[in-house]
Parts: sequence; structure tokens; C-alpha cells
Amino acid sequence: MNTRVLIVGGGIGGLAAALACARSGCDVRLFERAAAFGEVGAGIQIGPNVVHVLHGLGLERPLNLVAAFPERLQVRNAVTGRELGVLPTKERSIRLYGAPYATIHRADLHALLLQAVQRDGAARLALGSWLASYSEGERLVSLETTEGLTVEGDVLVGADGLWSRVREILLNDGAPRVSGHLAYRAMLPQQDLPIHLRSQQVTAWLGPRLHVVQYPVRGGDWLNVVAIVHGEVGSDLHGWDHSANAVDLQREMGSTCAALQDLIAAVPSWRLWALCDRPPMKGPWQQAAGRVALLGDAAHPMRPYLAQGAGMAIEDAEQLARSLAMKELLPSQRLQHYADARWRRCARVQARSIRNGTIFHAQGVLRWGRDLALRAFGERLLDVPWLYRGPVTSNML
Repeated sequence: MNTRVLIVGGGIGGLAAALACARSGCDVRLFERAAAFGEVGAGIQIGPNVVHVLHGLGLERPLNLVAAFPERLQVRNAVTGRELGVLPTKERSIRLYGAPYATIHRADLHALLLQAVQRDGAARLALGSWLASYSEGERLVSLETTEGLTVEGDVLVGADGLWSRVREILLNDGAPRVSGHLAYRAMLPQQDLPIHLRSQQVTAWLGPRLHVVQYPVRGGDWLNVVAIVHGEVGSDLHGWDHSANAVDLQREMGSTCAALQDLIAAVPSWRLWALCDRPPMKGPWQQAAGRVALLGDAAHPMRPYLAQGAGMAIEDAEQLARSLAMKELLPSQRLQHYADARWRRCARVQARSIRNGTIFHAQGVLRWGRDLALRAFGERLLDVPWLYRGPVTSNML
């Protein structure tokens, strides 16, 4: 009998898990709160470790159609505009890690995963249906939906994001923490920008108490811009997509160089959200217990300073499918195998992301040392071999 997998959450992580688990022979049912699938209008970076997994899921061609593949990552001082370091990201990434570095609209990545799941027909998708509670028995786990439906499975996977209901029941460890950082996001057609502001590379501008990242998406036709500053928002932390006042951001950028201020001024509108996370994971029990597992932001939400939030969810999905295919083990043992394989790497990425945020926003002597080190050892410091090589267990399904 095929392993019955119940997945709560139809975002990037949930769909990747549905696709990978279905292809490994599981009977998958996915529950999504929204009445229709959709993703927010934001870009993300996906390193070669993640692109490698997507290729293994048969998504190389659709990925090539919608992603951009920047030639390099450039780091600049946000105040002086001076180049601090460069990392080639195309041929070098393929040569060293077996896959390119990509940038993509979240909605495009979500859509290609959804299309693959629907094309396979191996996962049943329930829209407008959400978890109210669940209970574990000796032989199964039962999911109760908000509509009063009871569904039984062998395992339950919480891929329901930062404010995970599954985590709330499983761990009861409180709300995510507020970082004190705000992210302004925008995306616009490159043809709407002056020629000197158009770009086919990833550029990171580092300044005291702020940084800005820009990169192409949608085959290079659009530019994604993210500006992160220090500050707080109101009480609505659950809804991360808020309208933003461009004047507020321009005031935050008042001490930056003219080139960066020109870019910020060229963006007609912004969306805003407060960055929240959790401390780095402390053990496998935070990723799985019994017949219930957590995946992606539900397990290890992280700050975006290593550009690996979606990537770790996709890696989770691959390992989950691999572990669930180990039919010689009981379902709870398979989830324990999954958690054992994932938690240390995810904790390391969480910790590195926090550290990067401190470096990106450095002031005083630390800022001076950062710039000096990047000018001297830019490529070496910007590369992350332990991350981009992928997890040790990352052979394809």
C-alpha cells in the first residue's frame, strides 16, 4: 500500500513536497487555505543547490523558460557606490556545482511546480480547505479541516509557512520573533527604466543599517528590487504584503550614493513587510515528531540574507520524499530520518543568514573591516561552497 501523505499548505514548499512525494510513489493530498492558487509579486534567488533539485524533478526546461541566470554578483558600498567584490555566477557555478545560479519571480516558480503536480495527476489538491486540528493514532494521523471534514493518512506534513498551524499544535512554542528589519519590495519592467538603471546581474548595495539588492527576473525582462532597513510596522504581522510609502524609503536612503538613490526614485510603488524568523533549530524534534513533520518556513523560518528560504523548503521536499520511500521503516521512523537529515543544515543556514544581516548593515569599525575584506577577498568571501554543493544526501530521486 502506498504511503498516504497529507500536506497542509500549497506554497512553494508544499507543492515541491507534493511533487517529490508523488513521484516517489506516495498517495498525496494537499490542503490549501486559499480558494485559488497564487503567489506574491516578489522575486527570489535560487542557488545552484536548489536549481539542482529542480532539475532532478524534471523542471529544467520550464525553469529555463521563466528564470534569469545572472552572469555575476556584484557588491557595492551603498554610501560611496564603490565596488567591493564580484562573484561570477554562471559558468563558474555550473563548473563547480553542476547547476547555474538563478533568479525568478516567486509566482513563476510556484506556477511551474503547480503545473508539474497537475500534469502528473498523482496528488489531489483541495483548495479553500484548511487545518483546524489533527490527532495521532497508533496506525494513522487524522486531519480535521475547518469545514468539518476528517481525512486520514500515514503522515502529516506542515508546509503552512511562518505562522504554521501545524507547528502550533505540534510544538506549541509561541509566535515567530520580530527582527526589527523592514523589507520594501518592488518589481518592474526593465524597459520602463532608464538604460543606465537596467541590469542583468545581481547587485547588493551594503550600507550602515540598510542594504538593497537588485536582480533580473522573467528571463531578464523585469527587475526585482528589495530594500531592507531598520524599523517596525503595526500589528498586522500575519499579512506580510502591505502598501508602502515611497517617501519613507527615500528618507531612509538619504545618506546613500546618487546611483542608488536614482534606482530607488525610479520605482513607482513599493510593498512592505516586517521580517520575522525563529532562532536556529536546536534538534530534529523541531522538524518532526511521531507521524507529523514540518517543512520550509513552518520548521525553520529564516531572514533573507543568504537568499535560501525557498531553497531550504525545496531541499526539505526532496529529502522528505527520499525518506518516505524507505518502506522498510515505520512512517514515524521515516519522518525521524527526514528530520535527522535536515535539521543541522537548516540551522546552519539560519545562523549564517542572521550573521550576514549583521555584516550587511554594519556600522563603524565593523563596516570598515567588511569593506576591506571584500575588496581583498571578494570572490572567496561571496562564494558558499558548503551550501551550493547541496546536502550530502542530495542524489536525485
